[in-house]
Amino acid sequence: MTDIADVLLVHGGTPLEGEIRVRGAKNLVPKAMVAALLGSAPSRLRNVPDIRDVRVVRGLLQLHGVTVSAGEEPGELVLDPTRVESANVADIDAHAGSSRIPILFCGPLLHRLGHAFIPGLGGCDIGGRPIDFHFDVLRKFGATIEKRDDGQYLEAPRGLRGCRIRLPYPSVGSTEQVLLTAVLAEGVTELTNAAVEPEIEDLICVLQKMGAIISVDTDRTIRITGVETLGGYTHRALPDRLEAASWASAALATEGNIYVRGAQQRSMMTFLNTFRKVGGAFEIDDAGIRFWHPGGPLNAIALETDVHPGFQTDWQQPLVVALTQASGLSIVHETVYESRLGFTSALNQMGAHIQLYRECLGGSACRFGQRNFLHSAVVSGPTKLQGADLVIPDLRGGFSYLIAALAAQGTSRVHGIDLINRGYENFMAKLESLGAHVELPGQDGEADEAAADGDAASVAVA
Repeated sequence: MTDIADVLLVHGGTPLEGEIRVRGAKNLVPKAMVAALLGSAPSRLRNVPDIRDVRVVRGLLQLHGVTVSAGEEPGELVLDPTRVESANVADIDAHAGSSRIPILFCGPLLHRLGHAFIPGLGGCDIGGRPIDFHFDVLRKFGATIEKRDDGQYLEAPRGLRGCRIRLPYPSVGSTEQVLLTAVLAEGVTELTNAAVEPEIEDLICVLQKMGAIISVDTDRTIRITGVETLGGYTHRALPDRLEAASWASAALATEGNIYVRGAQQRSMMTFLNTFRKVGGAFEIDDAGIRFWHPGGPLNAIALETDVHPGFQTDWQQPLVVALTQASGLSIVHETVYESRLGFTSALNQMGAHIQLYRECLGGSACRFGQRNFLHSAVVSGPTKLQGADLVIPDLRGGFSYLIAALAAQGTSRVHGIDLINRGYENFMAKLESLGAHVELPGQDGEADEAAADGDAASVAVA
């Protein structure tokens, strides 16, 4: 039976207008929290969003003896790792399936305790994200890994030593694993074909503040000279560029106007170029970026996702919703996750015309070519979207369904909205502030009746 609290009724057809704020990046903050484990003194992390991934990592840190408390300002955490200890396997396992972050505890726990236990991992189902990369990396540092029924048990009987590592693909998670392990490993670690996303750079800034020695070359090579001890840090997390782009796509798809306070130009330059090519307008000031639909038809485009500095895969799904309203044929080639275009089937049920292909339809071949994955799409528009029953498949796909429901005529019932809480802070309150007509079923005993009648009256969401 569906949890009624995990369903949202969305009455579409109203432009989103107003202001929202984005705080620290989901792809940085939990990792910076893990980095605090490496220190011999407390750390202060600011601009922390209230999202599920943060709560999961907070719980895991506390299980290992780290004291986590609120700081002096809103969104500030103080993390004290001076009493790190082993955690109960059953307690750790209680977090299994809720996040993929636990894998990044391996290096820090091996340094602090000499062993680590990692339960089964969750995360979004958007294609293969094998943890073999992580374990291969840890073995090169000298870790031994024993597979058990309830997870993986790791030890470092001779300590961890620097090494040379070349990633087969510039994986963000594997790069983070190397950084968090190498900073206290004996000797020098050289990582080639590394990820260089802004969140990686910000994590490097955190580690450098703690006393790490890390250099980044222009050819995706990162060199880490291990040190004996690290201290704490004080750091303000960079804003979430992925959430900012999601709201920008929502403004475009609903013909709205949204000011995203906290959004920064530097980390969004590739997205901003594409947003302008599609026909969206934006204005940048010191505090954020305003995104709006300037009127008139949107433009079809050809788009390929790629690792940074390319067009981020997390930007793709929300923008595809806007492309259903563009005139002509848009081509989208997904090169990062082989199954990320699966969310388009629901858009077609709403009236979109999207055809998926196994061939690489972008300007260059990718690693999914000839492997039978539907990783390219042709979007024909503009099409009128109609309300529908939607089941959220993953974080970005879920927000994309929300955008589609807001842009559609009629009422949509969106199931699984709790998944959006993984990466979007207070998204319900933000929708309300933008004038979205949304409600929870059964609220005041009226929502189900309103949905049946097609009533688009707005119900305030706290």
